[in-house]
Amino acid sequence: MTTPTTRTETLTPAETVATAAATLLAGRLSEAGAVFQPGDEGYASACAGFNVAVQHRPAVVVAAANADDVTEAVRFADDHDLCVVVQATGHGPAAAAHGGLLIDTARMAEVTVDPDTRIARVGAGVRWQQVIDAAAVHGLAAANGSSPTVGVVGYTLGGGLSPVLGRTQGYAADHVVAIDLVTADGVHRRVTAESEPGLFWGLRGGRTGFGVVTAVEFRLFPLETLFGGGIFFPGENARAVLHAWRAWVDSTPDELTSSIAILRMPPAGPVPEPLRGRLVVHVRVAYLGTVQDGTRLLAPIRAAAPAILDAVGELPYRAAAAIHADPVDPMPVYERSALLHDLPPEAVDRLLDTAVDNPGAPVTLVEVRHLAGALRRPPREPNAVANRDAPFLVFLASIAPAAEVAAHTAAQGRILAGLGPWTTGRTFANFLTPGDGRAEHTATAYPADVHDRLVALRRQWDPRGRFDPARHQGGAA
Repeated sequence: MTTPTTRTETLTPAETVATAAATLLAGRLSEAGAVFQPGDEGYASACAGFNVAVQHRPAVVVAAANADDVTEAVRFADDHDLCVVVQATGHGPAAAAHGGLLIDTARMAEVTVDPDTRIARVGAGVRWQQVIDAAAVHGLAAANGSSPTVGVVGYTLGGGLSPVLGRTQGYAADHVVAIDLVTADGVHRRVTAESEPGLFWGLRGGRTGFGVVTAVEFRLFPLETLFGGGIFFPGENARAVLHAWRAWVDSTPDELTSSIAILRMPPAGPVPEPLRGRLVVHVRVAYLGTVQDGTRLLAPIRAAAPAILDAVGELPYRAAAAIHADPVDPMPVYERSALLHDLPPEAVDRLLDTAVDNPGAPVTLVEVRHLAGALRRPPREPNAVANRDAPFLVFLASIAPAAEVAAHTAAQGRILAGLGPWTTGRTFANFLTPGDGRAEHTATAYPADVHDRLVALRRQWDPRGRFDPARHQGGAA
């Protein structure tokens, strides 16, 4: 273990003591666990996540291999008054860790599926493709997201918007049956509707701030194949395709989930040759009925304009990631989002004017997701997933080097400002901007009563603010 020499920030007194004691912490972990400090081999990789725009610089990293390692890490943080950040995959970190302690849960990758109860149990570091593959063996599917490399726990705690099962089953958080959690007092708890009903309510949709989740259990659904994929249209036909999609979605059944995206494709890399370097419109579709019915339902979209590439057909569920074809390699991503209370033709035109026709708009992805069916109905068991009344979500993402961030941020702002008359002023917890842990920013994911209840719960279970994102950006208190 080396003394930290690469940090440019000044260590707080608490961090100075903690770094000196980190070797003792390493001796309390399992053989598969590890402790890293700046300057150690393995520190950088333990801090790295998918979104490299968010750079963690903790004083101490614990690479936890099991729940006992997490418990030891939280107790160490409490003993030394360190704030705590948790990372599994780094797709949507709430705040960057500047000082304090980072718990890396990537090694906690166990997955078990009970085909009789249709319940999956997954560790804190599990990615969705692992669950998809394990469930598919039994003809089952989960309410997973569009990317196969996103962490299950973070996605589920934020609600979990499935592009396949959303309209029929609701949010992933709606189907959680138990959560294993280490709270700020260093106690490992099994949280259920019976054991801790208030905490269980908040964990499902409240996102962060209650402790460190070590495992989650949730329901699976019978599904082996679907009719799905994507159709790519030329950017010059964006107006015709977006208007056709908007007119079409209201008539689609709950078995069909769709979204549409304006994409600026890279000139190289894992991109089909006909799409490279082009502005395209990507219609994403997942239908849980027959191929024949799906073909009939999709006909108005296929007739909207000539396609560059039509990849919609019968898919095994384990290949559902092909629908969105999200990137899987680490990259710097800057995001914004907004919920819409309506998307009339004039709003579609405004979106096209700012996202397509404006040559100064370099935004990589401008996506509109259709929210309907179970996504807009109350869950069977109440939870903190909020803002279920909106019929559309707009999501913006820019992949950009640091020198171009200002231009992308300005372009994203222009797009959302153009949609201002139709936005609700809120978004979903999963779509909060990575790296921004401000309380006023997080509050946009919840109405006032839900937000106040979550704040009270966090104060109850973390009275010293050990997991408070505001502390993460300024180091330990």
